[in-house]
Amino acid sequence: MPIHFGTDGWRAVISDTFTFDNLRIVAQAIADAVASDDWNKSEGNCGNPDSKKVVVGFDTRFLSDRFAEEVARVLAANGFNVLLAQSDAPTPAISFAVKNECAIAGVMITASHNAPRYNGVKLKGAFGGSALPEQCHRVEVYITDNEAQARGPNLMDYRKARDAGLIQKFNPLPAYFNHLRTLINTDIIAENPQRFVVDAMYGSGRGVIKSFLQGTGCEIAEIRGEMNPGFGGVHPEPISKYLGALASAVSSGMGNFGVVTDGDADRIGAMDERGQFVDPHKIMALSLRYLVEKRGWTGSIVRTVSTTRMIDRLAKRYGLKLYETPVGFNHIADYMMQEDILIGGEESGGISFKGHIPEGDGPIMGLLLVEMIAESGKPLVEMVDNLLEEVGPAFYERVDLRLSRPVAKDEMTEFLTKQAPKEIGGQKLEETGQRDGVKYIMADDSWLLIRPSGTEPVLRVYAEGRTHEMVKALIGYGQKVAESVV
Repeated sequence: MPIHFGTDGWRAVISDTFTFDNLRIVAQAIADAVASDDWNKSEGNCGNPDSKKVVVGFDTRFLSDRFAEEVARVLAANGFNVLLAQSDAPTPAISFAVKNECAIAGVMITASHNAPRYNGVKLKGAFGGSALPEQCHRVEVYITDNEAQARGPNLMDYRKARDAGLIQKFNPLPAYFNHLRTLINTDIIAENPQRFVVDAMYGSGRGVIKSFLQGTGCEIAEIRGEMNPGFGGVHPEPISKYLGALASAVSSGMGNFGVVTDGDADRIGAMDERGQFVDPHKIMALSLRYLVEKRGWTGSIVRTVSTTRMIDRLAKRYGLKLYETPVGFNHIADYMMQEDILIGGEESGGISFKGHIPEGDGPIMGLLLVEMIAESGKPLVEMVDNLLEEVGPAFYERVDLRLSRPVAKDEMTEFLTKQAPKEIGGQKLEETGQRDGVKYIMADDSWLLIRPSGTEPVLRVYAEGRTHEMVKALIGYGQKVAESVV
């Protein structure tokens, strides 16, 4: 099976395609791409990052630590000085380390929120976010070129590389925590310490929030924080259906609310006092309101096409510019690097805000949520209810629908645009967008987004309605579209 290195790196099934041999091939291509004249060497914390320094981190998946060592061996053999994380760490902590250490690039061994059988490689740029699409494409070019020329990977003995100082172990968390202290007001938290549950989902966010809040007086119970590469048999994704353990912990009195991070801690979710899931839409909206009303911050807002329009209503209230992007945090990061962005986020839980790296960060958003609750003196459920009274109601659902055959993305987009309905659920169609798939926006600000997968016979259907009935009608229309493909 060919190795496809896309804009989010490379993911594959362990021992099937994700093998040590294939990983060395990818690591060599990364080394070649980073060393090439085409690699962007001007971005970073120091103006001109060290062109020979690369940071390597890893998550809690099966063999991730060994895979990271193998990447370090290849990079060292190509003349790079490697800072190798001494233990599993959140992806945003590794990304911050790339920027903070003035490195030219970073490599994170993780498959993020994917099923336990997967592992992967994420590539980071000197600016502290995901590598640019052209940089990822450069890696794929070298994978193909090296194979065509029968050029195998360079490899250096791990012990010799350590003795030569080409591989150095480091702890990315102290510098990351120092940075977080400039963005999270621990004094507010210490004045009203919270009692809550942190669900690490067996991922590399384990221990991070609890360690950061030491000394604030908070009582924190962490669940699923031990090493378990099988992730308890579920996807380490912070969505309601995988959070039974967190709901049980909150309802049994272990804490008043819960925060949860995914497999590599670049996504966030939460659970209120009633054991109800607080999705990233609400977390982003609460954060936006807090940053503007309590901190007095300003700036533009970025959200993906599949993210709640509560953000739009708040932006209009505050007189702030709003940008809509295709799905994927890399599109948000583009704006964060070019403009004064107050907050950017996507429906899957990747959110970041002003002053931080252009990358989704679960721990910082979890900490900001704790700060918001401490400052308000109100339960999370009450804060959410208040938000929905102001800019809601908003009910959200997403489903993936199988098609009878693969359909080209352009073909489906054209079909959905030409066959746009006049109304759904009794609401007139007001606007049709084509930013990433086709989005129908209704008269009451409800919306339906239909995105063909492009890689498999699947339609991804996202809906937000002002009532449960409207969401049901919107999803129902998406199902009719899927059934019409014969």
